[in-house]
Amino acid sequence: INNYVDGSPGGARDKASPSGLHFRDSKRKVDYVLAYHYRRRLARHAPGAASPEPTRESSSADLVLNGGTGKGRAELRQQQQDDGQRSLREWPGLPGLQAVELSPLDALEEERRLQREEYEHNLLEAGLEIEKDPENKSQGLSFVRIHAPWQVLSREAEFLKIKMPTKKMYEITEEKGILKTLNEIWCKLTEPLQPQVPRQENTKMKNLSYPFSREKIYLYNIKDKDTFFDSATRSRIVREILKRTPTKARNSMGIGTLIANNVYDAAYPLHDGEYEGQNDDMNERKLLYQEWARYGVFYKFQPIDLIRKYFGEKIGLYFAWLGLYTEFLIPSSVVGIIVFLYGCITIESDIPSKEMCDQRNAFTMCPLCDKFCDYWNLSSACATARASHLFDNPATVFFSIFMALWATMFLEQWKRLQMRLSYFWDLTGLEEEEEHPRPEYETKLLQKKLKSKNIATENSNENEKEKLTWSDRMPGYAANFGLILFMIMLTFSAVFGVIVYRITTAAALSFSTNETTRSNVRVTVTATAVILNLVVVLILDEIYGAVAKWLTEIEIPKTEKTFEERLILKAFLLKFVNSYASIFYVAFFKGRFVGRPGRYVYVFEGYRMEECAPGGCLMELCIQLSIIMLGKQLIQNNLFEIGIPKLKKLLRKLKDERTELKEMDTNQAKDPRQWDLDYILEPFTGLTPEYMEMIIQFGFVTLFVASFPLAPVFALLNNIIEVRLDAKKFVTELRRPDTVRAKDIGIWYNILSGIGKLSVIINAFVIAVTSDFIPRLMYQYAYSQNGTMHGFINHTLSYFNVSQLKAGTQPENSLFAQEVSFCRFKDYREPPWSPHQYEFSKQYWAVLSARLAFVILFQNLVMFLSVLVDWMIPDIPKDISEQIKKEKTVLVDFFLKEEHEKLKLIESFIARDKRKGRSGTKSKRTRAASFSQGHQSPKGSFTSFSSQHTVV
Repeated sequence: INNYVDGSPGGARDKASPSGLHFRDSKRKVDYVLAYHYRRRLARHAPGAASPEPTRESSSADLVLNGGTGKGRAELRQQQQDDGQRSLREWPGLPGLQAVELSPLDALEEERRLQREEYEHNLLEAGLEIEKDPENKSQGLSFVRIHAPWQVLSREAEFLKIKMPTKKMYEITEEKGILKTLNEIWCKLTEPLQPQVPRQENTKMKNLSYPFSREKIYLYNIKDKDTFFDSATRSRIVREILKRTPTKARNSMGIGTLIANNVYDAAYPLHDGEYEGQNDDMNERKLLYQEWARYGVFYKFQPIDLIRKYFGEKIGLYFAWLGLYTEFLIPSSVVGIIVFLYGCITIESDIPSKEMCDQRNAFTMCPLCDKFCDYWNLSSACATARASHLFDNPATVFFSIFMALWATMFLEQWKRLQMRLSYFWDLTGLEEEEEHPRPEYETKLLQKKLKSKNIATENSNENEKEKLTWSDRMPGYAANFGLILFMIMLTFSAVFGVIVYRITTAAALSFSTNETTRSNVRVTVTATAVILNLVVVLILDEIYGAVAKWLTEIEIPKTEKTFEERLILKAFLLKFVNSYASIFYVAFFKGRFVGRPGRYVYVFEGYRMEECAPGGCLMELCIQLSIIMLGKQLIQNNLFEIGIPKLKKLLRKLKDERTELKEMDTNQAKDPRQWDLDYILEPFTGLTPEYMEMIIQFGFVTLFVASFPLAPVFALLNNIIEVRLDAKKFVTELRRPDTVRAKDIGIWYNILSGIGKLSVIINAFVIAVTSDFIPRLMYQYAYSQNGTMHGFINHTLSYFNVSQLKAGTQPENSLFAQEVSFCRFKDYREPPWSPHQYEFSKQYWAVLSARLAFVILFQNLVMFLSVLVDWMIPDIPKDISEQIKKEKTVLVDFFLKEEHEKLKLIESFIARDKRKGRSGTKSKRTRAASFSQGHQSPKGSFTSFSSQHTVV
C-alpha cells in the first residue's frame, strides 16, 4: 500500500530507528540506499508580482511507499501520473506565472527530478518499498532508502538461481590415517592463531544447498523470512532490480546510467552498523574489525568465511588468494635467507674475490673515462667484488630452480584451494550470469540508432536489434594501439634519460678536484640514479593507470566483465614495462655495448657508454631491484593506499559541510544515520588495483630472484602489513561493495601462470649472461691447470697497449706510481702481440656456447619439473571430488524422500475422504487437490511421481 505518512517536520528524524539500518517503523530493513543532491528552483516573477516562492511545495514528512496504511496503490499511482502530466503540460511556462525564467541549471535540475520520480515509480512497480527524506531546504543531500519484501526476495532469488540451504544436512567424509592425525596436530598447534569468530557448531556436517524455488519452498529451512536471506544476498537482489529498471527519459537502463548522468550521486548497500563505539551491540562489521582489520591481529589467520559472507565471493576469493600467497612466501623466504647466509659464510673462501683484493697481483686497469680518469688498480674494487659474491654464488642457481617450482606449486595449490572454497561456498556449477550493458555502451548505441533513424526511418525494426560493430569501435582500437605504443616508447625514453644522467653525472664527478668524490663516483651515480628511476616509475605508474582506464572506455566494451578484463590487460602491460624496463636494461644490456679501449662506443660525442663494475652487473641489478621493489611497496602500496582514501574522504566531508552551512537544517538529527556515515566513505572501485600491486610484486619475487634471494623476505614483510591494510580499508574506509558471485579469480590466474613461465626463461639468462657462474664453471673444468679457481681473474682480463689509445683520450697528469705500457680490461680478446689483436678469443666463443647451452638445459629441466609437479598434484582434491559426487546423490535421495512423503500425505487425505462418505468428499478433495499442487489423479502412483521427478 502506498501512502504519505502524516507527521510534523520536527519529529521526522526522531522517529527513525535507533540503529539507522531500518525504516522509521523499526521493522523493515534498509537493503539499499540511493543518494542525490537536489536544488529547489525559485520562480522569478515579473515586476510587481508577489514575492518569489518555491515552485514545488516540499512535503514536511518523509514519503513511505509500499508499506503503510492510507491511500491505495491505484489512487497514488493516478496522483503521480497526474502530477507528472501536469508538470510536463506546464513545462516550461506555468499558467499564472507569466514571467517565469528558467536558467539552464534549473532546467537540468527539473529534468533530473522528473527522471528520479519516474525511476522510483518503476521501482515501486517492481515490488520494492521506498522511504524518502523530505526536501525542506533550498539545496542539499537527500537519500532514498529501499527495502525488498519477502515476495520480491523470493521471486528474484528464484530468477537469479541463488543456492540456499535446505533442511537436509549430510556428513562430510573426513580424511583417514596419517593425514587425519597430521591435520588434528596442525589444528591444535594453530588454535591460538584462529580468529575468534562464530563457527559452525558441527564442522562434520554440511547443509545441502539447492537453487531457490518458490514451488519447492517446503525444502528450505526457513525459520524466519526476515533473516532467511542475509544482508549481502538482499542487497545483491536489490542491485539486480536497480540495474534492470528502466526510465523513458534518454532511454536509460538502470541505476548505472542514472549515476553516469548525475541523476543520482551514489547507490550502495549499508554496512552493518559502526565498527567502533561504546555500544555493546556486536555486528559482523565490528567483528571483522576486531578479528581481522587491525594490525594487532597480524599473526592470526583470516576469517575467510565471514569475509565471504559480508563482502561476497569475489572479495572473499581475493583475500583467500592473498592469504595463500603470503603463506607460500614463508618457505621461499627461509630458503632465500639460507642462500644469502651461504654467500656470507663462503665469502672468505671465495678465490676470485681474494685474488681481486690481493694488492700483490697489481692488475693495472684501463681508465674508466677519457682524459680525466687515471689508470687504477683492480684491488681498489675489492668491496664490490666481495659484495657480489653474496648474490653471485652456486647457491643462486639452486634457488632459481627452487623458485620456479615454488611458483608452479603455488598455482597448483591455489587451484585446489579454489575448488575447496567453491564446494563449501556452494559455487560448484555456478553459471555465468547475464550481464547488463554498461551505460556508456547504451549511450553510444542510442546515438547510433538516432543517426540510423535520421538516415533511413523505414529500417526502424532493424535498428532495435542493432549493436555496435567493429567499425564503430575502430577509432577506439586505433587510439589504443597508437597510445599504448607511445606509452611504451615513453617508458624506454625515461630509462634512456636515466642512462644519460648516469653517464653525464659520472663524467662530471670525474672532473672533480676532490679525491673522495672521484673515488666514490660509481656508488654516488648508482644510488642517485636508482632513486631517480624509482620516482619516474611511481609517477608513470599513476599516469598509466589513468590512461589505461581512458583507453578502455573509448573502446566501449559492452559489459562490466569485458571492461574489467580489457582494463587489466592494458594496465598490466603498461605497468609491467614501466616497473621492469630499467631492471631489464641493467640485467641484459648494460656493459654489452661498451666497446674496448681504443674503440669505445660514444653517445652525444664524448660520453662513453657505461660499463659494469669489475665484479659484474649482478650487484647493481640487485641494488636496482631491491630499491624499486621496496620503494613501490613502501610508497605506492602503503602510503598512497592509506593517504589517498583518507584525503578523498576529508574533501568529500568538507564539501558537504560547506553546502550544509549555507542553510542550517533544524531537522537534522544529532547523530548521523548509517546512510549518512556510509555516504562519506570512499566508493568501491574494484579489485584491480589490489591484484595489480600483488601481481607486480609476484614478478619481483620470481623474475629476477637469481640476483636478489632476499626478495621473498621483503615481499612477506610487506604482505603481512598489506593483508591488514586492505582489510582495514574495506571495513572502515570504503562503502560496502555489492556482493558478486565468482568461482575463480578470472584473468589474474592466466597472468600469474604467464609470469611463472617467463621467470624460468629470465632467470636462465640472468644466471648465464649477467652472473659469472658460467665463466667460472668453464675456467674450473676447461682452462684451470689444477682444477681450482686460482688464476680466474687473470683469465678474464685482456691486455691493451696504451700507446694505441686515441689522441686526446690518454690520462692527463697521470699520478699512477709506475710507468704503464699495458692496461687490462674485462673481456675475452686477443692480446696486442697476437696476429688478430683485440679480436674475440676462442675462450669468448667457448663461454658464449656454454651460456646458450645452459639456458636451453636450465629452461627444459625446470619446465619438465614444473609439468611433473603440475601432473602429480591434482587440480581438485580427492576428498572434495568425492564430496561433490556424494552431494549429488544426497540431493536426489532428498528430493525422492520429500516428494514421497508429500505423496503419502495426499493419499492419506484421499483415503480419509473415502471413509467419511460421499457427502463431504467434494470440498475435502478440493483441499487435497490444492495441496497436491497439480496432482489431478485421485489415487496417484509412485510411477507417475517417478517420471515427474526425472523431468525435474
